[in-house]
Amino acid sequence: MSNSVNTNLGAVTALASLRATQANMAVHSKLVQTGYRVADAMDNASTFSVAQGIRGNLQAFRAVQSSLANGLGLADVTRTALELMTDVVNQVRTKAIQLADGSVTGTARTTYFNDFGQVADQIQRYIGQANFNGVNLLSSGSVTRTFIADTELGQLQLTSQSSVWTAWTTFQANVNVGDAALATGSLSVIDTLGAAVTSALATIASQSRQLRLQSAYVGDLVDANSQGLGALVDADIGKAAAATQAADVRQRLAINAFSIANVEPRMILGLIN
Repeated sequence: MSNSVNTNLGAVTALASLRATQANMAVHSKLVQTGYRVADAMDNASTFSVAQGIRGNLQAFRAVQSSLANGLGLADVTRTALELMTDVVNQVRTKAIQLADGSVTGTARTTYFNDFGQVADQIQRYIGQANFNGVNLLSSGSVTRTFIADTELGQLQLTSQSSVWTAWTTFQANVNVGDAALATGSLSVIDTLGAAVTSALATIASQSRQLRLQSAYVGDLVDANSQGLGALVDADIGKAAAATQAADVRQRLAINAFSIANVEPRMILGLIN
């Protein structure tokens, strides 16, 4: 096809090719820069709308995960304290039995008595230190704590175990191992404390298991939604980078073609001049 005086058809063709190449390059550059095949509504309005809905769900799930993590932290601290207390109560009971033996006298009795007091004091330390984020389920006056379990605002709870504190104060008021008879009479109070600790441990362990299972389930939902979102909007970065490089080559060729297309008019002008 030849040029006319009014229209340089070669230049027009080269310019059209250059514009198309630049537009294509802009598309692939956006993929590389954002990492998204659908970065905004201009890319694909319907897909972007669906993606925004999924992002909203993910934010809600992460809020649920945060609440459940708080619950698990409190449950783990409480459970650990109770597990340690069961061991200590068993040691206290053993010391009380040793002190209930009237044949134990002198230095041996003094040693058992001192050991009893030191071991018993550890129970109060465990109760006092069973604190997570300002909450202690074993303390006097503690209340049941609830945690968001799902995006429908369902709840799971950790119930107050202040009965342990009550049993401990009863222990302090009524246990006396000053002689064999008193030590024998104190065994029932020690057993009551042990039962309170064991019951609290069973309850917290069960509730902790619920929290952990729900947390794992919500985590799976987050993973599934994240994968679905990625399938909808994520770009193939390797492919996009290769396409950008190819577009860059085409752009240079189009510029060269445009220059070549302008050679013939310049030659004609040279003849006129």
